[in-house]
Amino acid sequence: MQTVFDVLKFISVNHQEVESHQVVVTDPVGKPNGLLTDLLHDLINNALLFVTLKDISSATELIEHLRTHTPLPADVLAEYAKILTEDCYGLNFAPQKGQIELIVHR
Repeated sequence: MQTVFDVLKFISVNHQEVESHQVVVTDPVGKPNGLLTDLLHDLINNALLFVTLKDISSATELIEHLRTHTPLPADVLAEYAKILTEDCYGLNFAPQKGQIELIVHR
């Protein structure tokens, strides 16, 4: 099973890493999960400024890199680890919204 980290690492838009406004976390029927989406947006907007995902091999490595190279507190890193290791059951491309939906069972 792929995780949110795996998906973020391997998907791109116009050959660039995804930006926060381009991804939404949804349930299997397409209902957005606001809490997980906000957490994912925070991760993309803040933490991923410090690293290029293609240089990182796992969610654990990313969290360790952020722990040693940023001032992010432990509780924030723990929340980032939760979203990064969440199982991703599929993707839905919604071109009319300009978004990629990451499907989770939560």
